[in-house]
Amino acid sequence: MSNAAREKTLILMRHSKAEQTPGKVDHDRELTERGRRDAHAAGTWLKEQGLVPDLVICSTSVRTRQTWDAACKGGAHTEFVEYRKSVYIGGAEDTLETIREDAGETASVLVIGHNPTIAQLTSLLSEGDGSRQAHEALADGFGTSGVAVLRYPGEWADLDAGSCQLQRFHLSRG
Repeated sequence: MSNAAREKTLILMRHSKAEQTPGKVDHDRELTERGRRDAHAAGTWLKEQGLVPDLVICSTSVRTRQTWDAACKGGAHTEFVEYRKSVYIGGAEDTLETIREDAGETASVLVIGHNPTIAQLTSLLSEGDGSRQAHEALADGFGTSGVAVLRYPGEWADLDAGSCQLQRFHLSRG
């Protein structure tokens, strides 16, 4: 079995709490103070869990970029970040296609996006497989700063519905 075919980690994260400013363009919405604290806490949790993605695929929105920046201040780290409009404007299928195309030979990928897409993608990929505790936590809702950790045994290009196991789900609060 080649290294690329070994078990991989896919981390799906919803951006942190963002402002609700009437008249502001959605793409430009910024994190609230709570959102910054929660994103920082998410970064700390990722570091504590030993989750260091080889690649971060981030929506182009201001709030997702700020979420990753604050997570880095909390201890998260990666060498490569790609900003993709498809994660901002697309649904679960578009985001899935972006992962297939961008992940290459990496062992771990973190996607920072929006709901309902991130929750739908988590459910689509795991279809109830994995940790019962994680699925029960996810059933309560994929809140802001939520992080789903999935295991995937195949090639990224073959990532599809039901191909992952949900290992952990964590709501980050700072």
